[in-house]
Order: sequence, then C-alpha cells, then structure tokens
Amino acid sequence: MSATVCPPLPRALLIDLDGTIYHGGRMIEGADVWIASLREAGLPYLFVTNNSTASPEAFAERLRAMGIAAEPDQVCTSAQAAASYIATERPGASVFVIGESGLQDAVVGQGLTVVERDADVVLQGLDRELSYERLTRAVRMIHAGARYVLTNPDLLLPMEEGVIPGAGSIAALLEAAGGVPPVVIGKPSSILVDYALARLSASAEQTWMVGDNMLTDIAAGARAGCPTALMLTGITTADNLERYIDRAGVRPDLVFHTLHELQAYIMQRLGT
Repeated sequence: MSATVCPPLPRALLIDLDGTIYHGGRMIEGADVWIASLREAGLPYLFVTNNSTASPEAFAERLRAMGIAAEPDQVCTSAQAAASYIATERPGASVFVIGESGLQDAVVGQGLTVVERDADVVLQGLDRELSYERLTRAVRMIHAGARYVLTNPDLLLPMEEGVIPGAGSIAALLEAAGGVPPVVIGKPSSILVDYALARLSASAEQTWMVGDNMLTDIAAGARAGCPTALMLTGITTADNLERYIDRAGVRPDLVFHTLHELQAYIMQRLGT
C-alpha cells in the first residue's frame, strides 16, 4: 500500500466492479471477505459500474454467485444514471438505444420511449451485437440534431481471457462520424458519481471511490471531490501506474495491490 495523503475516515464507499471485484465471471481474491467486513462494520456502499449491459438485478445475482452478498439496490449502473439524466433534461424524450438489455430497461424505467428512427436522443453504451446498419442509423440521427449521450468512455474491459473493446471504442467511431462529442455520464464524468452519492445521501468528502482504472474510476472520484483508492487488480497495474497517472492528470490518494491490503487498512482506520 502507498499513500499520497491520508484521507478522512470513510463514511461510505463507491466500489467499481469490473477489474476491482471481478474479472468477467471470476472473483478477484479477497472481494467476498472485504465486502463482508464492510457489512459487518455497518459502512454503507454502492457498487458503481460503468457497465451498462445488464440490470442491477443481474449484477447482484452475479455477485451472489461468487459468494458476495448483494442486493439490486446496492448496484448503481451508468445505464441508470444515463436514463435519469435524459429524463431530467428532456422528460418523455424518444431515445435510440445502442446497447444491451440493461440500458434498454433503464430507459423504459424512466418513462422514456425507445424508438428506431427520428429520436430526440441517441444513447450509446456497450453493444456486443452492434451492426453497421445501426451505427449508420445513429450517425444520421446525430446529424439530424439528436443529442448524443454516452453511458461511459471505457475503451477496454478486463475479462478472464483478456481485454475486450468497450463502449468508448464504439463512441470513438460515432463521435468521428457524427461530428459532435457526446455527453458522458459514466466515469470519468462526475455525473455517475454524483448520482450514486445522491442515492447514498452521502457527502463526497467522506465517501471513498475505489477502483482499478485511473482514467475512469480515480479521475471521476477526484472530479467529484471523493478520496480515491486505486486497486492494482485490473486496468492499472504497478507497471503502467505512472503512465496512467500522467494520462489521468490526477494521483490516487491511496494505492493497494490487493483487496486484503485495502480491507486491513480500512479496518485499522475504523479501529476494528
């Protein structure tokens, strides 16, 4: 463990999933024990993920299958935050969705209308079955004046067998072809973090952001005013840490090699 500063005692935590708690279907060592210790200590937390592909129920089920106690209301996704953002900015908007079931469900859940043409908003996340035809349709709607909203800018996602292209890779094409930058909801934007803080009724100053990606998790936490704890368990590693710090333009307050280290540090600070 290394520290830039000694952050305030955590009163709540925002915890990334991909690369922090698991890789694909494999739990990262110590995740189950750490989350159990938070529950025992009575520390409130939310799992905050840029992944927009699945519902909170599906994420909670995946966590439980790994032996990690989780309920849907403990999961906060970029899909939920994006749908909430659109519903607030343009109530009743028509939305063309490039994304999977989690994003579609979140849009409908906010009372928005999913359409296939003439949309007010093009909402894009990760879509692993995306066709060239749907990309073309999205580009034409953006050119026609539809607002472009992006769930998250992750270029890569860590999986068991290696990384895969993320929503940000698709967005690079849409932004180049559409000619306008998207409104980014997920990390490193503070919109998702602010949405999660509101759900916890927690202040940023006393809520730690825990994640593995300097460019998304740590950057978002810093922008929102949260103390940040970087895990070297996913995208950011000991070998590329300084390069990612340069790219992110911020330093994490704390750096941990394992979740066991993080658990020991928090429990020591709490005096348990």
